[in-house]
Amino acid sequence: MRIYPTVFRVCFSWMDAEKAHKIGFSMIKALHAVGGGAVLRRMFTPPASLQTEALGLSFPTPFGLAAGFDKEGKGINALANLGFGHVEVGTITGQSQPGNPQPRLFRLVEDRAVVNRMGFNNDGAAAVAPRLTQALAELAKTYPAVRPIVGVNIGKTKVVELEDALEDYLISARTLAPSADYMVVNVSSPNTPGLRLLQDVATLRPLLTGVREAADTSAGRHVPLLVKIAPDLADEDVADVAALALELGLDGIICTNTTISRDGLKSPAALVEEKGAGGLSGAPLKARSLAVLRQLKAIVGDRLTLISVGGVETGAEVQERLDAGASLVQGYTAFLYEGPFWAARINKELAALRK
Repeated sequence: MRIYPTVFRVCFSWMDAEKAHKIGFSMIKALHAVGGGAVLRRMFTPPASLQTEALGLSFPTPFGLAAGFDKEGKGINALANLGFGHVEVGTITGQSQPGNPQPRLFRLVEDRAVVNRMGFNNDGAAAVAPRLTQALAELAKTYPAVRPIVGVNIGKTKVVELEDALEDYLISARTLAPSADYMVVNVSSPNTPGLRLLQDVATLRPLLTGVREAADTSAGRHVPLLVKIAPDLADEDVADVAALALELGLDGIICTNTTISRDGLKSPAALVEEKGAGGLSGAPLKARSLAVLRQLKAIVGDRLTLISVGGVETGAEVQERLDAGASLVQGYTAFLYEGPFWAARINKELAALRK
């Protein structure tokens, strides 16, 4: 199970990070396509003791995969085989877009971190929607009891001006909500110019209200809606977003996205500067992500579902987030370093801690 770190060093650490990601993801999808998923499910299905109720949904485990790994809904079922209790797809935009120029994904191995400036590269809402529909149908057949949950994370198309952002988000909400178990409004990526300005409460209120109405109307049911915030918000701004979420009756908050900070890194400053701008994820985000979670929990109590993401690597760290008030926990960066058995190991450690 722990052989992958060696595989990573030998096979992937020297390779362009985005290329390595595509190769690894392609292998996961290929194994599913040739029927290997059944074997993986027998090995990695989470223990029944981990079943979790949140957002009005039943999750096989509180641990899931954050948005950014499967940007276009092409590998949901293959990823579910690995033991993730939910897979959050995206970020998806109203229009297809190529994202920022390559290279745009970089590792800071000494920090167990990743810098990305991907820029929401995706095929657009209209192309992704049928993939979600097909994935949900397959999941329902494969998991007759409690199936993995599919979340959909939506953001602003880069070429759309900020004043037109609402309509752009509404396109995604209307198109994707019918095939989403829950939906996330992403206003916190640092890689789309101006996007984080939408975290201002005055701008965020009409955006969240409009997306919620569009999603529920399009789906013909209530689609749980969450907002994803940045770790770089000041504490007073975190409190303002929490108050707004309560005021609007949102279902939850995801805390947190990547950071633009480079404080406290072990990697040489010259190497960090060489990687350039972008959102930093991974172990360096651990302390701030946990602090934001605790602040939000103190404000919202049990009135909102909190999903914690940022720097978790072990079952003990996932349990720490649950103990701090999260209902669900997501990971991503450690997946790149730990490999395809990571989620299963997290679930095994969680189950052991609960005994």
